[in-house]
Amino acid sequence: MKKVLLLTSSIFGDNGNSSQLAGYFKAAAAGKDLSITEKDLIALDLPHLAAPELLSWMAAPGERTAEQAELAKLSDNLIEELKAHDVIVLAVPLYNLGIPSQVKAYFDRLERAGVTFKYTENGPQGLIEGKQAVVLAARGGVYAGSEWDSQTPHLSTLFTLMGITEQSFVYAEGLNMGDEPKAKALAEAKTKIEEIVAAL
Repeated sequence: MKKVLLLTSSIFGDNGNSSQLAGYFKAAAAGKDLSITEKDLIALDLPHLAAPELLSWMAAPGERTAEQAELAKLSDNLIEELKAHDVIVLAVPLYNLGIPSQVKAYFDRLERAGVTFKYTENGPQGLIEGKQAVVLAARGGVYAGSEWDSQTPHLSTLFTLMGITEQSFVYAEGLNMGDEPKAKALAEAKTKIEEIVAAL
């Protein structure tokens, strides 16, 4: 049985368009040999990364203070959770041409030199292998494939840095451009999501 980590990140909760895409994924996965763990990155409410937490990672586990051990545990637990799953599904809205700050805070805890990637003379090398990433992107306008889409390369690079190079992106765009374009975009995204789930 494949294990799926389904991450949602809409500030509108279940009413968000990206959450609707996550719902399509769950519906398509029903009855399949998949185990889904859901995590709401908004509810997780991770703080912005600060120096004390970053320094806690740099300290050897046996030499950490009690405060550093507690800070490091947050990142350690998120990384272990990621490692325990085969497929990482991120349902993400586009806010001001980028990812929500809560998603950035989450990835800040995953991207750790010596843990999820390492530096080599040929550049960084990911240490997490054999996993698949699926990004379900909901957008009010139409940006995919244009210079305005900074979100796709950002997320792709974040996954690649950790070694997760098998990636699929599904876009539901033009969602704020009228009822008809929205319905069409969601229907097309739903079909693509069902195709991805069928191939898992």
